[in-house]
Amino acid sequence: MKSNNKWRYGVVLWASAVVCTAACAGTTALAAAPAAQDSSSASGNALGDASARRGLLTNGAADEPQAPGNGSDASNGSNGSITELQQMIRDGKVIEMRTTYNGSYGASMLFYPDQMTYYIALFQQKKFWRVIKTQTDTRAEAVYAEFAKNTAQLADSEIRREKLQAENAFADRLIALQQNRANRLQADVDVARAQQSQVVDRQAQQQAAIATLRAQQDAAQAELRALQTKVQDLQRQADGDLTLAPQ
Repeated sequence: MKSNNKWRYGVVLWASAVVCTAACAGTTALAAAPAAQDSSSASGNALGDASARRGLLTNGAADEPQAPGNGSDASNGSNGSITELQQMIRDGKVIEMRTTYNGSYGASMLFYPDQMTYYIALFQQKKFWRVIKTQTDTRAEAVYAEFAKNTAQLADSEIRREKLQAENAFADRLIALQQNRANRLQADVDVARAQQSQVVDRQAQQQAAIATLRAQQDAAQAELRALQTKVQDLQRQADGDLTLAPQ
C-alpha cells in the first residue's frame, strides 16, 4: 500500500514538473517574442505596421502558413500555431472562452482542455492574423486584453468611416426629401403664377371689352340724341306746314 502511494506521488511530481517546464518554456518564448516582432512592436503595437497589415489581409494570407520571424517560436503566433488552431477548431477540440469584435477585427481566447492550453487569436474578417499559444492563464488573459485593445484601435478608422458614410447617406436622403418638397412647392408656385397670369389677361380683356362697349354705348347715345333732335325738328316743320295751310 505504501509502495502504491509512493508510486502515485512520484507520478504526480513528474506530471507537475512537465507542466511547469511547459509553462516556463511558454513564458520564456513569450518574453522573447518582442524581439521577433516587427518594428512597430517597440511602440506597443503587436500587430505590425499598417502597410504590412494591409498586404497580409489584401492577399488573403491570414489563412496561409506565415513564416516566423527571427527568434520566434510556435508559442508566439507562428504559422504553426495558426495552422494548429485552425485544425483544432475544425475538429471541435477547443472551447471559445472570450471573443471581442470591433468592426471587422476581432480577438478570441480559446481553450484546449486536454492539454490545459490557451490559444489567443487576432483576426480580421474571420481570417486568423496572429495566434499566441500559452499554458499560463494570466498570460492568456493579458494577451487577450491586449489583442482586444488592438482591435478597438484598428477598427477606429473603419468605424468612423462607416459612421461618416451613414451620416452622408442620411444627409443625402434629407436633401432628396427637401428637394422633392421644393419641387412640389415650385410646381404649386408655377401653377399659381400661370393662373394669376391668366386671370390678369382675362381682366385686361374684360376691361378692354367694357371700354369698347362703353364707346359703342356713347356712340349710340350720341346717335340717338342726334336722331331725336332731327325728329323734333322735322316735327316742328311738319306742325308749321299744317298751320300755314289755306282755310
